[in-house]
Amino acid sequence: MTGYRLSRLAESDLEEVADYIGARNPAAAVRQLEMLLDKFAVLGRGPSLGELRKDLPGHPRVFAAGAYVIVYRPTAEGIEVVRVIHSARDLESLLRR
Repeated sequence: MTGYRLSRLAESDLEEVADYIGARNPAAAVRQLEMLLDKFAVLGRGPSLGELRKDLPGHPRVFAAGAYVIVYRPTAEGIEVVRVIHSARDLESLLRR
């Protein structure tokens, strides 16, 4: 099976994205979330597409998606999305918390 599941932190990240963008432009928020969900599905079918980051805790894979970075781990079913972080934020410090 090829798919994805979201960690609680990833769910929270998506809610923050929707709230932040949606406060200014609800239609843009929907488009952003749809794009991210599409990327999750692509990664679920091809878990090795992202860059392996041995320098980060847990050695996740990362994949750029527009202004966001998808942090994930391959699983038997596809991937687990660990975090969805804006590319302007400090990825390493957020993952070390």
